[in-house]
Amino acid sequence: MPGDDHELKKHSLLIAGHATSITLENIFWREFKRLAKAQGLSLGELVTEIDKTRQGNLSSAIRIFVLENALKN
Repeated sequence: MPGDDHELKKHSLLIAGHATSITLENIFWREFKRLAKAQGLSLGELVTEIDKTRQGNLSSAIRIFVLENALKN
């Protein structure tokens, strides 16, 4: 829902077989889920790919991934 775009929520995920959590604004989370689906990947698979090359924390790396993909289109 657009009204809650800025609300932060914690999400639990598996990365390379281990549990972790990330905190993202709803607007980033919705777009991240859309990108995973568009690429035919589960959320865990896409997070694992991002985790392999990230610099800094995982939540920031996901935001950058979403933004870079938005700028491509």
